[in-house]
Amino acid sequence: MWSLLFFQNATAQSNHVLWYNKPAEYFEESLVLGNGKMGATVFGGVNSDKIYLNDITLWSGEPVNANMNPEAYKNVPAIRAALKNEDYKLADELNKKLEGSYSQSFSPLGTMHISHFKEGTKATNYYRELDINDAVSKVNYEIDNVKYTREYFVSAPDQIMVIKITSDKKNKLNFLIDFESLLKFKTDASSNQLKINGYAPYHAEPSYVESANPILFDENRGTRFTSLVQIKNTGGSVITSDNKIGVKNATEALIFVSIATSFNGFDKNPRTEGLDDKAIAAENMAKAISKSYTSLKKAHILDYQKLFKRVSLDLGKTTAPNLPTDERLLRYSNGEEDKNLETLYFQYGRYLLISSSRTLGAPANLQGVWNPYMRPPWSSNYTTNINVQENYWLAENTNLSELHQPLLSFIKNISETGKITAKTFYGVNGWAVAHNSDIWAMSNPVGNFGGGDPNWACWNMGGAWLSTHIWEHYLFSQDLNYLKNEGYDLMRGAAQFCLEWLVEDKNGNLVTSPSTSPENMYITPSGYVGATLYGGSADLAMIRQCFSNAIEGSKVLNTDAEFRMKLEKALSKLYPYQIGKAGNLQEWYFDWKDQEPKHRHQSHLFGLFPGNHISPLTTPELANAARTTLEIKGDETTGWSKGWRINLWARLLDGNRAYKMYRELLRYVDPDGKKTEKPRRGGTYPNLFDAHPPFQIDGNFGGAAAVAEMLVQSDENEIRLLPALPDAWETGSVKGLCARGGFEIEMEWSNKAVKKVTVFSKNGGKTTLISGDKKQIVVLKKGQKAAINW
Repeated sequence: MWSLLFFQNATAQSNHVLWYNKPAEYFEESLVLGNGKMGATVFGGVNSDKIYLNDITLWSGEPVNANMNPEAYKNVPAIRAALKNEDYKLADELNKKLEGSYSQSFSPLGTMHISHFKEGTKATNYYRELDINDAVSKVNYEIDNVKYTREYFVSAPDQIMVIKITSDKKNKLNFLIDFESLLKFKTDASSNQLKINGYAPYHAEPSYVESANPILFDENRGTRFTSLVQIKNTGGSVITSDNKIGVKNATEALIFVSIATSFNGFDKNPRTEGLDDKAIAAENMAKAISKSYTSLKKAHILDYQKLFKRVSLDLGKTTAPNLPTDERLLRYSNGEEDKNLETLYFQYGRYLLISSSRTLGAPANLQGVWNPYMRPPWSSNYTTNINVQENYWLAENTNLSELHQPLLSFIKNISETGKITAKTFYGVNGWAVAHNSDIWAMSNPVGNFGGGDPNWACWNMGGAWLSTHIWEHYLFSQDLNYLKNEGYDLMRGAAQFCLEWLVEDKNGNLVTSPSTSPENMYITPSGYVGATLYGGSADLAMIRQCFSNAIEGSKVLNTDAEFRMKLEKALSKLYPYQIGKAGNLQEWYFDWKDQEPKHRHQSHLFGLFPGNHISPLTTPELANAARTTLEIKGDETTGWSKGWRINLWARLLDGNRAYKMYRELLRYVDPDGKKTEKPRRGGTYPNLFDAHPPFQIDGNFGGAAAVAEMLVQSDENEIRLLPALPDAWETGSVKGLCARGGFEIEMEWSNKAVKKVTVFSKNGGKTTLISGDKKQIVVLKKGQKAAINW
């Protein structure tokens, strides 16, 4: 049915265009757009185009009752006693008493259909693309010698989606638009505008929970939403029919889509204290529709490129042929060279973050801002034992610091509920976050009050991990006002929880008790397979980093000396890392075997990455043990886990191993729902979405962050250039990567050696550039650059 038409803008081996010669059939073949609040998933069909719509603030649920299990903490002494008596089975059972409710789910707003021509009409010269250089998607095809084109974008400045449809002959456009949703909604098309008003459920059970009534609606509860569709036509006329809107005999049509929700903050009831979604959607529509298409598109591209254009990457010449992206990915998966695909994947990660992370208090979730399911995988929530953090590893080093703010503001929200969680579940001060969260800043351990296995339900180090993002933001941005007015207090609260949660082991070392290691399980010498222990290496790694960061923050601000001394004392007493008999970094307090030696999580390597207190340069013995751990685990794992492991290998300064796994991350995976004989394993779908599988966006973000980590690594005093450069990237250039200390790097290299580097200081400061055995101290004033030829 489809024949290929080559357009000039689909140049060979593009490093910024995804393109295809047929419409998307599956979600994992679609092209996604977003402005950080609205998400649109475009299939590009001919007879009927399908567009999934999302709003990052449209979730099931209501403000969480953080005090849901007020006396849970009273069970902690019994758990600790069971562990002391080495009764690990009893400890597992008792640990279930430290559980609360599940998180809520990210909801699909609905699907817009644009039905065009008669059924069975054949299109020729079909072409579909997404250009991440300007965040515009296009579709072109011919029917009966008429050329039809579509352009789609979602504007941040105007908070509107715009679709431009044209025919190259007059009066050939005929289509109707309708809307459907899995939520409760009503549609009205009586005033030349399609108006949809509805609401999300007030409760949704996760997809993995069996329930007779998993989705609960009440017209007087839940988040409201409004979706408006309006058309500006050239030629012909706008028509309405049976709650549909469209055009008849037009030559050009602009479709405007405005959406809004009543979400008004994590602690406000969206029904009784919500925003006026109807008024917001109407206002955005009225403002946008008064503007020309040219001005709307110009404003959109200017706003987007201010972020995207900060970083450019060239990995050298490529000989890869010009192919549609899905075929290109298949070719690459077979071992062929395609350096521009490697660059495209890196920049696509940055594109996805720009498109899904611009709303305070609502960071990119497990699927960014693109979800068609009522009960999405893992509720499409904020999974805080790795996934939401991995989403933001690229925010600072790939020059998108502002896009870190949705997560940082979310951390402030979750610290509020987390204070109650710390008190009621653990009996201590500060704030704590467990395994899952949602837009309501839920912080409690999940499991439905005793139904969850402790290996995933009873982990409580999410606050310690999240707090490290605050310090990283300061190190990269040097934003002293943020650290002073907001960041340090949050870091202090996370550290206070950890400080009071620690207890002494029989040797006087400080450990956590109870402790679990995310989603992994141990085997005792007697054969018991369990999750609950004390002194898990992952806990202590995160606490080490949390304490170290809070200590440094206190020093920078010259404040809180008494608390700093407590942290320094506790830090010196933490149970030290242990190296097992296999040469691995022990995950458990004892040198016990893992139930699953190749487990996808590697949380106990946190100190190597994203932490920084394990390094081949400063702690070579521990770094070698981390290397051995990765060797034991092997390279075959899920998408997000592979993204993490690439960063770990980069920190181990092994560029070739990191590159091997980067190639594996880009391994082609067939769409979900498609019959296939290929194994479904971690890799990349045809539209470059990460395949966990199913789709999870964290692999995209982790993989993109890893490219930057291979090219530039830094701490407060040093910037290392090309620390983990693979042989395959022997020649190249990069511009705009950021380093700690508020520096920005531009460099060129050949034969794997830096030839020229330019350093820009955002705030003024001193650093040491290191390239191989060469060092150069640089002192710059605010806004100054220094160029060095090596």
